[in-house]
Amino acid sequence: MAHKKSWSEFSGRKRAVMVVASIVQVTLTVAGYRDLARRSADEVEGSKLAWGVAMLANWVGPIAYFAKGRKGLGLNG
Repeated sequence: MAHKKSWSEFSGRKRAVMVVASIVQVTLTVAGYRDLARRSADEVEGSKLAWGVAMLANWVGPIAYFAKGRKGLGLNG
């Protein structure tokens, strides 16, 4: 079994990358929930509840919501 590293065992650069990645992930999730809360059910592809649950999936959920979950945001409106 592989040894799990503690925070202090990571280099400063690796810690910085992890902090930035975490901030981006949290920002994406918060932005997704905020957008979802402001939209009516008619402006969302599928169920708002389902998208809310899907956004709990790390990077995939919020990115999928912004890419596929919102109606009428294409070039043709």
